[in-house]
Amino acid sequence: MFSITRRLLAGLTALLLASGGALAQSKGAAPAAAPATQTVKIAFVDPLSGPFAAVGQNILKHFQQAAEIVTTKQLAGPGIKFEIVPFDNKGSPQESLTVLKSIIDQGIRYVAQGNGSHVAIPLADAIAKHNERNPNQSIVFLNYAAVDPDLTNSKCNFWHFRFDANTDMKMEALTEYMKGRPEIKSVYLINQNYSHGQQVTRVAKELLARKRPDVKIVGEDLHPLGQVRDFAPYIAKIRASGADTVITGNWGPDLVLLVRAARDAGLNVNFYTYYAGVIGTPTAIGPAGADLVRQVSYWHPNIAKYPYEDLYTDFKKRHKEEWYTLAAFTSMTMLAEAIKRAKSTDPLRVAYTMEGLRMPTVMGEIEMRAADHQLQQPLFISVWTKAGGEVKHDSENTGYGFKTVKAIDTFVGTQPTSCQMQRPAKPQ
Repeated sequence: MFSITRRLLAGLTALLLASGGALAQSKGAAPAAAPATQTVKIAFVDPLSGPFAAVGQNILKHFQQAAEIVTTKQLAGPGIKFEIVPFDNKGSPQESLTVLKSIIDQGIRYVAQGNGSHVAIPLADAIAKHNERNPNQSIVFLNYAAVDPDLTNSKCNFWHFRFDANTDMKMEALTEYMKGRPEIKSVYLINQNYSHGQQVTRVAKELLARKRPDVKIVGEDLHPLGQVRDFAPYIAKIRASGADTVITGNWGPDLVLLVRAARDAGLNVNFYTYYAGVIGTPTAIGPAGADLVRQVSYWHPNIAKYPYEDLYTDFKKRHKEEWYTLAAFTSMTMLAEAIKRAKSTDPLRVAYTMEGLRMPTVMGEIEMRAADHQLQQPLFISVWTKAGGEVKHDSENTGYGFKTVKAIDTFVGTQPTSCQMQRPAKPQ
């Protein structure tokens, strides 16, 4: 089992320290009967094959670890067991909707997905429509990483909960840091050509125009998602533009190949990223990216006092891979807490309990905002640099890791919402 410390559990929520313990018995009294076991199955819907398989397989292990912890620690109460059921959507929206039918047929009531807003948007819509037609078979959608702002604005729905900061929140934090960097004079935008990448491009231009009107956007590209094998032509365009800074929301192989091409070409510019910590990317960055690559994230392994260190080190020891998606753990612990408070695993009761739920963590309080089901949490800007000192943990055995250069309070990244939530009747 994982060696989760008391300090770590206290940081998750004060209630976790006393989750479902047996009642003390008077002397000579018969022991209480063991509670009946109920299994809560969570369908994990992400690419387990194809170009993004490495990311999907890695995060599946994150969720399996989280399920083991919340079960072992009885965080949802005695007798509640969590099981992750993987489904390969191959990164395809169409395949995801086919998979959803199988999930419904198997009676699974919770779905976790995150790799791609192009999947999350139709999946959230399909789940909402299914729930409206079949209220006794409702499904809750735990979105751990799909960050298109529309999911908690114009396309929001009651059954969808996002545990990552959305694209706008992250860019607000990133540009808050960038506005104080006078060396930034010209920016090139390169992003994947789907909803998230398009949003990154849009909001980067808007916020830089407001916060740093002196900065010039000297080029922009939207490239096909998961289809580019050689980014050398894009790197040549960046070099020709004279850009000193690149902003990208790329993830998975699209970021790995981009930074590798920049490294091979000796492109000496600053990269501002969303996902430099995702599996494979640290190795691609290597020593060449030292002090040049930065990321905005809600966690990294070298935050002061090393919060969640046990989770990180236990995962690396077991799987020989990086643990970086804290939202996998946050979503599972918040789900468990909602089940415990609702005293039910019924999706409708759990969803009503989860909206507005607040939990203290070692990074500060987090809140699942009731208005739009967007998690509110602190953010961090970190830089890739040589391990040692503040960088206790290197990434992927490179000898380099991330160091915080700016902590962003929750209120800074918080964004208004246009969500007009349509709620089902609240259970009595």
